[in-house]
Amino acid sequence: MKSLKYRIALVLLVLLGSIYIMFTKPVTLGLDLQGGTHLVLQIDVKKAIEDEVSTALREIKNKFEKENIPLLSAKREKKKIELVLLEKSSVQKAVELVKEDYGNMFDVKVEGEKLILTLKPSYISKEIDRLAEQALETIRNRIDELGVAEPVIVRNGKDRIIVELPGIKDPERAKKVIGKVAKLEFKEVVDTAQTPDELITKLGGTIPPGETVSVVPSPSGAKFYILKDGKKEELKVNSLEKLVKKFGGHVPEDNQILVQEIKDKSERVIGYQFFILKKEPILTGAYLKDAYPSTDEYGMPAVSFELNSEGARIFKDYTSKHIGVRLAIVLDNKVQSAPVIRSAIGGRGQITGQFSYQEAKDLSIVLRAGALPAPVKIIEETTVGPSLGKESIEKGIKAGVAGLIIVMLFMVAYYKLSGAIADLALLMNVAVLWAALALLGATLTLPGIAGFILTIGMAVDANVIIFERIREELRKGRNLYSAVEAGFSRAWGTIIDANVTTLVAAIVLFQFGTGPIKGFAVTLSLGILSSMFTAVFVTKVLLDVIVKYKSRIFSI
Repeated sequence: MKSLKYRIALVLLVLLGSIYIMFTKPVTLGLDLQGGTHLVLQIDVKKAIEDEVSTALREIKNKFEKENIPLLSAKREKKKIELVLLEKSSVQKAVELVKEDYGNMFDVKVEGEKLILTLKPSYISKEIDRLAEQALETIRNRIDELGVAEPVIVRNGKDRIIVELPGIKDPERAKKVIGKVAKLEFKEVVDTAQTPDELITKLGGTIPPGETVSVVPSPSGAKFYILKDGKKEELKVNSLEKLVKKFGGHVPEDNQILVQEIKDKSERVIGYQFFILKKEPILTGAYLKDAYPSTDEYGMPAVSFELNSEGARIFKDYTSKHIGVRLAIVLDNKVQSAPVIRSAIGGRGQITGQFSYQEAKDLSIVLRAGALPAPVKIIEETTVGPSLGKESIEKGIKAGVAGLIIVMLFMVAYYKLSGAIADLALLMNVAVLWAALALLGATLTLPGIAGFILTIGMAVDANVIIFERIREELRKGRNLYSAVEAGFSRAWGTIIDANVTTLVAAIVLFQFGTGPIKGFAVTLSLGILSSMFTAVFVTKVLLDVIVKYKSRIFSI
């Protein structure tokens, strides 16, 4: 008697708690139900690692120079560095210096005066993981700044990230903010040129008489042409460095050529200004403390920034010693502006360019969130409109209600009062499952609704097994109380086997699936657990009440 009262109290507590949660805490709807954008991003880890090798090569050369180790040649081939020393006597010292700073990064092989540095597989594996985790965190920070509610941002494999933005109103803006590398650098200007001809000449090249070189902007990048006698011929080069080299010029090893885009009023690129810069940055965005949209001295949109204490110290020290020198503000390898240093600059500055206010605002967001460690590319994109999501919800609800009614009618028709008790447990199962989704912050997707409907059928499946066992016991001549106890006892093993195997399958789907598949797995898993409680425990409590107090109305 006492045990039954406690069980009834537990059932009522769970029921009332579930109803309260249902009406006070909404369930998060997935992308396919409320509309939004689904993106699959691929991180260019190959380029990032090759850039790290290039940086390592530059640093090794600088160190060798300081230690008086003369080099005959030094080059990078993808993930490998080859160093040829001028003197064989320096080999041992050179190997020790490389291992001291880069022992965890490179395997060192010596062939005479040549050192071959090859990236270690263990380093590559760790670096890919680091790049992916850093990219994930940066993208999450940027999306948080956009104010998207309940986004999904998860890794998929070693170099992919899945981003789901439910209810996003401007997916194009979101894609730009997410995909922008936002690598901010401050570099010293060595020289400038207004035309390709001037650039080639300043770097020691010679253009044949009567010929002119032009650089034409295009959606896929700049294209290079040679103009002669009114005819235009495309040059098969893909960078300004190669263009200079083609005409006999040479870019010093510690320099690089970058451009500043010249745009018309419609933001279309119509030309370039060319900058020869020091390759090594004075400062990077890593020292940034804050960035926010503002206006420049002419009232045009700009981005103001503030450096942290270390960045402010470096910046002030450099600018105080280089008054009169031009300093380029470089974003993603494009010069935004290149002002002349008039006086020492502390911890504040401004990035100007041909920005719209929205672009200035978005640039502030990506600078605050930090630069991506490597470029990312959108390899898959799906956009679901809100009307389609609303239609999916309506159809899902109709299907769920229809399934519920059919199952409930069948149970009453076939099992009479016991069937009605199973129906009450089934309704409670729906309430408990919905409350669990809301309480755990799970996202309900269209496949999740399918899992919800499947759970309805699986919940009464346990009742069917129990009721058939009770019928068998009654046919053997047992009294009602003994038949009910034996029915539940004999059915328990079968119910456990069926539900545990289904639960294992759901866990596997959740572990290895993505997006909608995970939504199905979550709903199915929670549905199995809630149905185990309602179909077995709640049904048993209700049947015990009938058997104890109203046994004459019992039917099955």
